[in-house]
Amino acid sequence: MLSDRQKKILKLIVESYIRQAKPVSSNQLCKKLKCSSATVRSEMASLEDLGYLEKTHTSSGRVPSEEGYRYYVDNLMEARKMNGEDMLKLQIIFHNQSLELSDCINKSLQVVSDMTSYTAVVLGKASHENLLKEIRVVPLDANHLIVIVVTDKGKVEYKNITLDNVSMEDIKKTVELINNLIVGTPIDEVSTKLEFEIKPIISKYVDQHQQLYNAIYNVFTDITNTDINVVGRTKFLEQPEFDNVDKIKDLFKKLDDKDLLQEIKKDDSNNIEVYIGSENKLDDDVTIIKTNFKTDSEDGTLAIIGPKRMEYDRVVSILEYLKENIEKGSD
Repeated sequence: MLSDRQKKILKLIVESYIRQAKPVSSNQLCKKLKCSSATVRSEMASLEDLGYLEKTHTSSGRVPSEEGYRYYVDNLMEARKMNGEDMLKLQIIFHNQSLELSDCINKSLQVVSDMTSYTAVVLGKASHENLLKEIRVVPLDANHLIVIVVTDKGKVEYKNITLDNVSMEDIKKTVELINNLIVGTPIDEVSTKLEFEIKPIISKYVDQHQQLYNAIYNVFTDITNTDINVVGRTKFLEQPEFDNVDKIKDLFKKLDDKDLLQEIKKDDSNNIEVYIGSENKLDDDVTIIKTNFKTDSEDGTLAIIGPKRMEYDRVVSILEYLKENIEKGSD
């Protein structure tokens, strides 16, 4: 149990280190706390013994430990409203009626990355509430065509496919079978129905059934796979903690690893969640703050990734604003 003074010291150290990225000395805190340097040093030593502060090799000051950041987020961080400048930049995007919701999300994350100097990620996929309304095909030439998938929520996906020596008649038969048998199926269940219900049937009626089936199956697999967009990878180059070339290379490699990024999405909570250092599976030196959103056409996750020395209160308020406007924009 921390005393009120220890809480105040820890809060001041965390917030000072977040702003300046420099170890905090007892002398810096004396004036704010109106007590002697010896008293502050004693309290800082106690906080270090408790695991909330760490010494650095280059300074007599202290920096927050991972446990210190966690205590700060859970107990000391104060709710913060978005400042007017941040809000205005995002409002311009969400009030633009000409933008699709997916474009709003991607553009807003670019703005957030620029505002905060952190990396922003969106992971989205077609919602279970999206039902297949229709599949259409548009021939481009003898071997190429566009498959158009339409859902009942108005979501439209276009996929180019290549087929060798498949007649237009066989293509039409296959599309007709799909439209007759699985329209109304949740989009994320279509691939399973294709495998167990449609494939046995088209093998009886369509000559080049295997090639055609594989192409259509891949279209639906692509649509239901999580779509990942990472914005502002290079923002880590602006952070003093990441001045080591090997460290940056390793982090960039992880940000390109879709399977690793999928781990961010696994928590289904609708709250703002904060994963500090070893609490996340991406990298021990970063913090991930994330939230999930749900619209009629899409389920997704928004995440901001930065150093453990992150402006936690600001990022939380930004994510709350994004979530609210994304879900409101889908109404």
